[in-house]
Amino acid sequence: MGPAPVRAFFRFYAELNDHLAPDQRYRTIEKEFFVPASVKDRIESFGVPHTEVDLVLVNGESSDFSRLVQDGDRVAVYPVFESLDITPALRLRPQALREPKFVLDVQLGRLAAYLRMLGFDAEYRSCASHAELVRTAADEKRILLTRDRGLLKHAAVTHGYWLRETDSRLQAAEVVQRFDLARLIHPFTRCMACNEPLRGASTAEIRNRVPARIAESHQEFRECPGCRRVYWQGSHYERMRRWIEELAA
Repeated sequence: MGPAPVRAFFRFYAELNDHLAPDQRYRTIEKEFFVPASVKDRIESFGVPHTEVDLVLVNGESSDFSRLVQDGDRVAVYPVFESLDITPALRLRPQALREPKFVLDVQLGRLAAYLRMLGFDAEYRSCASHAELVRTAADEKRILLTRDRGLLKHAAVTHGYWLRETDSRLQAAEVVQRFDLARLIHPFTRCMACNEPLRGASTAEIRNRVPARIAESHQEFRECPGCRRVYWQGSHYERMRRWIEELAA
């Protein structure tokens, strides 16, 4: 006869339920298993990335990810409180990044452009591999944004988020709300193409790089020192400014 199965009971709170199967949401889930495993492994077996977990209580006591789940354990799993820091002794991951920098997976190019337009440092390459994304997130202390839950299960990733929305503008609003970024928005200060901070440029400096009618009708320009793109307040500026004001509110 083989070993007797171990039974434990799990309950996930708030937006962590987004990762669960419909019949597992907002309820206590009984799980049976035969092989010992850590709290982290058991949580991720439900599809919940550890980067979205900030607090775990096992039988009412704070637990770290390495604890082995025992027979009869009751495990309560709470999400990251990015805008409300819980007691440092209890939290399972490093402190929230209050000057956030992002790295985005290959599906999120439009979101990267929107985040840059809002003034946030958003690293993006259309050909980046999973290993490169994980390494960038870890080495540069960036928040990994993705639609791939598997990416967030890498132990090296300490800050990450699985996007619920699929429309890029709604994703931008989701990120601003999720990470409490409204007060940090500094629009039109980064290059939307290559992420470099923009600098002011005179009409004389950019005259040969924009249409003559633009050079004659505008007085304020910004230039990217990396790719040398030139930005000015064109016809879309007011529309974008109104959208950004709504986000900031």
